[in-house]
Amino acid sequence: MLETAEKDYPIPGTLNLAIAALQVAALIAILWAAGRVSGAAGVLGLAIAYGLVMNSGYAMLHEGEHGTLHPHRLVNDGVGMLLALFFPAPFHLIRQGHLGHHMRNRSDDEAFDYYFPGENAAWKYLQLYGTLTGLFWLVIAVSNVLAMLRPSLVRVRYAAWDRPTAALLESLNPRYQRLIQLEAAAALGLHWALMRGFGVPAPRYFAVLFGFGFMWSALQYAHHYDTPRDVLWGAKNLRTWAPLDWLLLNHNWHLNHHLRPTVPWIHLRGLDAGPAAKAGLVRSYLEMWKGPRYTEERVKNRYAGILVR
Repeated sequence: MLETAEKDYPIPGTLNLAIAALQVAALIAILWAAGRVSGAAGVLGLAIAYGLVMNSGYAMLHEGEHGTLHPHRLVNDGVGMLLALFFPAPFHLIRQGHLGHHMRNRSDDEAFDYYFPGENAAWKYLQLYGTLTGLFWLVIAVSNVLAMLRPSLVRVRYAAWDRPTAALLESLNPRYQRLIQLEAAAALGLHWALMRGFGVPAPRYFAVLFGFGFMWSALQYAHHYDTPRDVLWGAKNLRTWAPLDWLLLNHNWHLNHHLRPTVPWIHLRGLDAGPAAKAGLVRSYLEMWKGPRYTEERVKNRYAGILVR
């Protein structure tokens, strides 16, 4: 299930490659600088820089997940795999997770702003607040170790107690297990080499990476919180500063993306799909601190099972 761009909205392949090259160069430069700064202010500045640049990088690898980074499949996946190393995460794992998100969105299997009869409310609060504070990214980063050393642990039976995680794991295609294992090893190896090669102390290196982890995780549900329980319309476009919109490759035009997921990023802003953005990005983030709410409305996931063949 690799999507292809709609013919009326061509993929800006050359532009995407140039942007991706700048992103990778900037990320490496930031990590290099981490070995040459001193003091909390310098580390904080680099963490913010890495967060902004890697969120842009994530927006580009997100294009790769949808097959809209480059017209040629090998180039599309290769650049996506490279950018995912700086997440760090296996591209073929997060791609399956993301495409599954488009199918599970706002169903009972993926409604983090609600808890249902029989569910543990405290656990749902922990999930949402963990997402808002960067713990979601940390879980994904730590999963690299599991994916590399014990991929057999990434199975539905080990997560049956948590519905969203079980639905995600159920959707993973075993044929990609070896490739995911290799990508996880490559991600860990790359960051070990950069940390040692640039002479960055481990706590400082992690702090810089967490600049991205916090930003990315904190905004993961901002585009879906308190939206209709509909797989397509359960998203919203968010207002933000124009330069940030360009840096994030129009990622905040999220309802447009969910309605037309095969339209490349460069066309999303002018796409006549969803309603205009009303809420601001920061306001939407703050609203999520209200926490999950109890509901008895049930929305079945109609696309359970393996999605990426």
